[in-house]
Amino acid sequence: MEDHHKMRASDGDRQEAVERLRASLEDGRLKMDEYLDRIGLAYEAVTYGDLAPLYADLPEVHPMAKREAAPPAAAAQAAAGPPGVAAAPPGVLADLPAALKVLWTIWLAAVSINVVVWVLVSGTTGHLIYPWPVWVAGPSGAALFAVSAGVTQIRRSRRSAGRGLPAGKG
Repeated sequence: MEDHHKMRASDGDRQEAVERLRASLEDGRLKMDEYLDRIGLAYEAVTYGDLAPLYADLPEVHPMAKREAAPPAAAAQAAAGPPGVAAAPPGVLADLPAALKVLWTIWLAAVSINVVVWVLVSGTTGHLIYPWPVWVAGPSGAALFAVSAGVTQIRRSRRSAGRGLPAGKG
């Protein structure tokens, strides 16, 4: 056993130790600062003897068995975070394909440039001129919004239909 502690650890061994520490953090066995200290030491570990003390005071954890045994509701609650703390909602564009995210970025840049030009022209003339950027933003933004809403609705319906299939069918 002593010889084993002198053997050099691999990157996989270090990652396994970090996963074990992460599971202990999620279980509430470690505080965040203690976890960060230990993973720093895990990534610096050279031998198994350097890794062993990092989780010697923690119970054996089998992450795969634990995740498979957990019912879906418990898994969803665990992913949501600690009780009493609301999970952060995903971003507005988080559910969109990359192409639509790019189109929204282009639209935002074009509208921003037009608004800046309108503000500069209005500021230099001394009075507000006709808000023409509305014509740049409105129709293209409405079309982009309609496509994005449609894609989001299709993706949600596919996800919910996929959940309703019997095991092995989806």
